[in-house]
Amino acid sequence: MAEGKAGDGEGTLHEREAEIRSAAQAIEALTLPAGAGVGELLLYTGAAGLGKTAVLTAVRRAAKRAGCTVLFARGGQRQCHEPFHVVRQLVRPVLSALSGEERAGVFGPWEDIVGPAAGLCPPGGQLDPQGVRDGLDFVLTRLVQLRSPVAVLVDDLHWADPESLGWLAGFALRARELPALLVLACRDEFPDDALALQRGLAERADRRHELRPLQPASVAHLVRAALGERAEDAFCRHVWAVTAGNPYETAALLREVADQRLDPVEESTGQLRELAATARGMTLRHWLERLGPTALRFAWAASVLDTDIRPDLAAAICAQGPETAAESVRELRRHRVLTGTPAGRLEFVHPLVATSVYRSMPPATRTGMHGVAAVEVENAGLGLPAASRHLLEILPEGDGLIVDKLRRAAREHLAIGAPGAAQRCLRRAISEPPAAADRATVLYELGCSALLTDPATTVNQLRLALADPYGLGPELRVDATFRLAQALAHSNRLGEAAALCAEEAARTPPGPGRLRLEVADFMFATFRFEDPDGPGRSRRLAEFGRMLGTVGLAFTDDGPDGPAAGEAVFERDGLAQAVAVLRCWDLTLRGVHRAEAIALAESALRDGRLPLSLGWTNTTWGFELPGVLGLSYLYADRVDRARELFEEAVRSYEVAGWSGGHLGFAYLLTGMLRFRCGALAAAEDYLRRALRIAGRIGPGTPLHWDAVGALAETVAARGRLEEALELAREHAFGPPYPTVMVLPDAPTLYGRLLLARGDAAGAAAALAAAGAALDARGWRNTVWAPWLGHLARAVAPVDPERARGLAEEAVRRARESGTDSAVGSALRLCAAVHGAPRAAGLLAEAVRCLERSPARYEHAIALVDLGEALGSTAAARSALSRGLELAARCGADGLAARARGLLAAGPQG
Repeated sequence: MAEGKAGDGEGTLHEREAEIRSAAQAIEALTLPAGAGVGELLLYTGAAGLGKTAVLTAVRRAAKRAGCTVLFARGGQRQCHEPFHVVRQLVRPVLSALSGEERAGVFGPWEDIVGPAAGLCPPGGQLDPQGVRDGLDFVLTRLVQLRSPVAVLVDDLHWADPESLGWLAGFALRARELPALLVLACRDEFPDDALALQRGLAERADRRHELRPLQPASVAHLVRAALGERAEDAFCRHVWAVTAGNPYETAALLREVADQRLDPVEESTGQLRELAATARGMTLRHWLERLGPTALRFAWAASVLDTDIRPDLAAAICAQGPETAAESVRELRRHRVLTGTPAGRLEFVHPLVATSVYRSMPPATRTGMHGVAAVEVENAGLGLPAASRHLLEILPEGDGLIVDKLRRAAREHLAIGAPGAAQRCLRRAISEPPAAADRATVLYELGCSALLTDPATTVNQLRLALADPYGLGPELRVDATFRLAQALAHSNRLGEAAALCAEEAARTPPGPGRLRLEVADFMFATFRFEDPDGPGRSRRLAEFGRMLGTVGLAFTDDGPDGPAAGEAVFERDGLAQAVAVLRCWDLTLRGVHRAEAIALAESALRDGRLPLSLGWTNTTWGFELPGVLGLSYLYADRVDRARELFEEAVRSYEVAGWSGGHLGFAYLLTGMLRFRCGALAAAEDYLRRALRIAGRIGPGTPLHWDAVGALAETVAARGRLEEALELAREHAFGPPYPTVMVLPDAPTLYGRLLLARGDAAGAAAALAAAGAALDARGWRNTVWAPWLGHLARAVAPVDPERARGLAEEAVRRARESGTDSAVGSALRLCAAVHGAPRAAGLLAEAVRCLERSPARYEHAIALVDLGEALGSTAAARSALSRGLELAARCGADGLAARARGLLAAGPQG
């Protein structure tokens, strides 16, 4: 047995021995000595009134007695729209009590990200929700290490806010690795949007208990404890039948019986059903008769606040002075409606009482009290985000002040990583409605609020904003168009993105806005894998770049507020730098000499660093331009510059808390860099991180596709070909390809996978089709898309003459680029379709080129190939030994094994 009344925490629990014993076992396992505690997830479910709160109260007390640090929170029916409401209850008390040194150790680099969500510091810029969840994982892990063992208890999980619930669903997996016990209680029914997360938590539970109604004997015990031993068996049996064994309803009915001084005998059973209906108290009449109008108004105000009720706020909402409010509280405590908390706050004795009181309010009164609550909460210094949940409950009246408050609350929600809450506020603002002149701006804000998390919402709302008859201001319209194009591009709709920018540019007056849209048209078109006029677009981009220099000078001279202002706007938008990056990328793809491309890349930087307009977190252009700038350096063998840019990307996104697609893209780029430099183990680690993030976003996105392709290539390079093939099969890696790819070698890689499976004909067809599309586009870079060399390998068994022609064409293209890694790789592939001694000569030259490049893995392959081609000679053994050493350093286990085998066998010509 454990303490706690069925429903409100006093008395004795009945028929809950198994549930309490299970918790005791989990706590015992958690508190094992020498840090051997085992974390578990314990879940209690059941209908309302079956004693979940009482069981959790018992578990909470047992955990404290065992020396656990207890974090406790309760979901609120009317606070489920207040983001991180549950998280704040859990962590704020213990985190705010830490010393400065402890706090620094617990938060680490995450304070600016987790602090605003936990209500411990003001927010800064917009945070990515996944970043906040990752930060909370870090902070809770450090807190558990500091204060272990830890018990995390959440009651009424069915009313948890989505932000807290989303974090809990992920942390439940991590908790098993820590000395942390996670105990959750929820009803069987819950909102649809929480269903998947709750089911996921239920499936992960180590111990799950579904609370059942009490048996007749336990109800009889409760009856006699409340009414005396003279209660007759028939009366006790009827109480059980009327309440269906629900502990809360049984206790409520017995209070009514005692208040009515009803004898607990068989003759009185006829009145029990009516008293039970009264005890449930779902009517205004019941509460008026029981409490009177004054106390009832205070109860209504308290129910509007829901949990952790401040008496002064409730009094202000129902317009009661201090003395009247104090009397109302006394009356409500006497009637077991409210009870006190150690912190001097109030709470309802049971959520069912709060629900009953709230539902008893006339609709007009309820709406009015929420309106007053919104004002009083804000005036009390609790902030617009806390007040906004009340604004969501009031009736639309076309009030511009309400619209303004909802918009400001949305910005604050975004600043703590709660875009869902921001979108609720903005949708409510639209229904107010805003003034006709402001409607498009609110739609724009709604669309932008979903940019990091829900591209479909962004697309729909920004289209509405652009189509609004009153429209957006010129600058905002340009930005809305660009963000809409971004959302389309990230949804693999590049053609629509480019066309949208081109059409809007044609309607925009001359100036920086129009130029930005014209540049955006080039940008999104440049990223398309297929373009019917690729070479023509490259020529127009070059002409546009030359024109832009002239326009920029003219604009500087004719700035609307003088020369300095004009120059500032031109520099702020980074138009010249953006075009320089696009031209650099275009030259890189076309395979022109790297010196031209690098000169343009350097012109886009400021003292070797990205300008603010091209920053990784800057929304003027997005992450695409700095991404392809880094890739241009990478394919030109300037890995120093590429490394600086990609490390800055990871650092920028981690500091900003952007743990979604942006960070995934940064991990992808870093993995590609590591692969290129031959650090295969590090490459695999980064690419797996990218794939995990892509998996959270969903399949079919460019990030998901590129991460799968790059990871499969890396795994194969490490000698695990079957694993690479399985990865490709698992993710359906193959045509049709996305229209946008950072990794356009995907068709080449797909062909190589077919070749590895023994399907030379399929590989040749796939590679030839990819090559035709690339040639039509004018893209001839043999590092970025080495299809020619691999096609030569695929056709060599059936058409050796064609194979040699293809391979030699690849070498010619590589030499045009002037890049050592390109030339060395092309020569190595060319050698594969030639016989000795021509192959040995090609490989020797390949080794010399690759020695001067950062491509260590390619260098290792060339050395091993050269050793094999040289036959049984000292030079062969030297090449193989060097290849083996380099392959081992790269982590290319398969290549190293091949080199060892050749050395052991004594290579033969």
